[in-house]
Amino acid sequence: MANHHLTGKKGEELARLYLERNDFVILHNNWRYSYYEIDIVAHKGGVLHFIEVKTRRSLHYGFPEESVSDQKMERLMKGAEAFLDQNPEWNRIQYDVLAINIWKHKNPEFFFIEDVYL
Repeated sequence: MANHHLTGKKGEELARLYLERNDFVILHNNWRYSYYEIDIVAHKGGVLHFIEVKTRRSLHYGFPEESVSDQKMERLMKGAEAFLDQNPEWNRIQYDVLAINIWKHKNPEFFFIEDVYL
């Protein structure tokens, strides 16, 4: 497996643990429908969260959150629409980005951006 895939897998594992420590209930990891994939679907306090996870091992290409493009957010929102078609009981939703930096000799660094809109 390529290094960036391993970094992504590690980031999603760290994201799940981070969210659980912060009282989120994880419903799905890598939820897929047609062309859409949502990294994490979770809820907290009656709000359903669609979470894009971005992970980096260096800042060579910038901060991880900088790689979340408008196109990526549009795809997240379209995937969320598909999820809500199948799960219409949710009234309150939110789109979030969880950026994770994995450092070589330090603890991972988390930056959680809540309620993102285009």
